[in-house]
Amino acid sequence: MTLSPLPTLMIEAPVRAALLEDLGRAGDLTTDAIVPATLRAETALVARQTGVVAGLDAASLAFRLVDPAIQVRIERSDGSRVKPGDRVATIVGPARGMLTAERVALNFLGHLSGVASATATLVEAVRGHKAGICCTRKTMPGLRALQKYAVRAGGGVNHRFGLDDAVLIKDNHVAAAGGVAAAIRAARAGVGHLVKIEVEVDRLDQLDEAMAEKADAVLLDNMGPDQLAEAVRRIDGRAIAEASGRITPATAPAIAASGVDLISAGWLTHSAQVLDIGLDWQRLRDVNTRLTAA
Repeated sequence: MTLSPLPTLMIEAPVRAALLEDLGRAGDLTTDAIVPATLRAETALVARQTGVVAGLDAASLAFRLVDPAIQVRIERSDGSRVKPGDRVATIVGPARGMLTAERVALNFLGHLSGVASATATLVEAVRGHKAGICCTRKTMPGLRALQKYAVRAGGGVNHRFGLDDAVLIKDNHVAAAGGVAAAIRAARAGVGHLVKIEVEVDRLDQLDEAMAEKADAVLLDNMGPDQLAEAVRRIDGRAIAEASGRITPATAPAIAASGVDLISAGWLTHSAQVLDIGLDWQRLRDVNTRLTAA
């Protein structure tokens, strides 16, 4: 799958908001007091851990929004695997702007690389099976598009982006409607013909009810491998089979072996551990003096 970059228009709002939050009411007091305006620098974004990179466009934009004179050269593109010591990008330009943007840039890059790395771990765990690794709507406010992009960078696929692009009938919808069949019928009557309908079930009798109503996809929630295999047998290719609940790198292989089409995990976006990437100084140059080593 080709990883298409997000348009800058989609990235700019969260990056700009993060910078404004950090700059507060008076800007970067520390850097402005210590670093001469004439000082230029070359720095490098360097991986400290093994993982998968994502979020370079957001990090690059953070530097450019603080100072358009800063240039970022990408060495390892999003989706690339890195190990400790690998240079991810080289940054050249005014030192003040680099230091002011550093934390915001690293926050985006570290977090999104963590999402991509976590996704890649699950993808590797189910290698050899047809199941794709899928994210959910359990994303951080304001970061959904970026986090779902990071999932794709890690080799995963995206579930719906919001409440408006598909129907997902959950347990509380079923309770409110009076049953699985009633919920599916009401949904089908209320949406257009292009809208897919998925229903969550945690029992096989609910699955039979969903299949009788010709659901497009079924979310098999918190079922063990044996129950999942039976669910896949009953679905028999008539709907997409998605497994969810208690998904870890240790449990994923057995779940994938059941024959499900998708395995979804909310923790990929809401609890992924940051991938440690740092900003290292390479050299400094004051426009009024000679080149110096950092």
